[in-house]
Amino acid sequence: MSQRNVEQVIGRIVTDEGLRRRFEKKPLEALFEIVASGVELSTLELQALASIDPSLAARFADALDPRIQKLGRGSH
Repeated sequence: MSQRNVEQVIGRIVTDEGLRRRFEKKPLEALFEIVASGVELSTLELQALASIDPSLAARFADALDPRIQKLGRGSH
């Protein structure tokens, strides 16, 4: 397990609007997408990350400065 990878995934969920939307609909699929990009996560980490409340991730994202966010298509 790697705390750094977990933190990286949380950061991506919060700062990447497109990923966050996919995570809201299908958390595990969004996480497997991240794993496919080369981020190693254990089964335990995948389960823990999939249990994140998407509405809390969205609220946190809303509190961030837009300059550090990756906006999805059709945004702003």
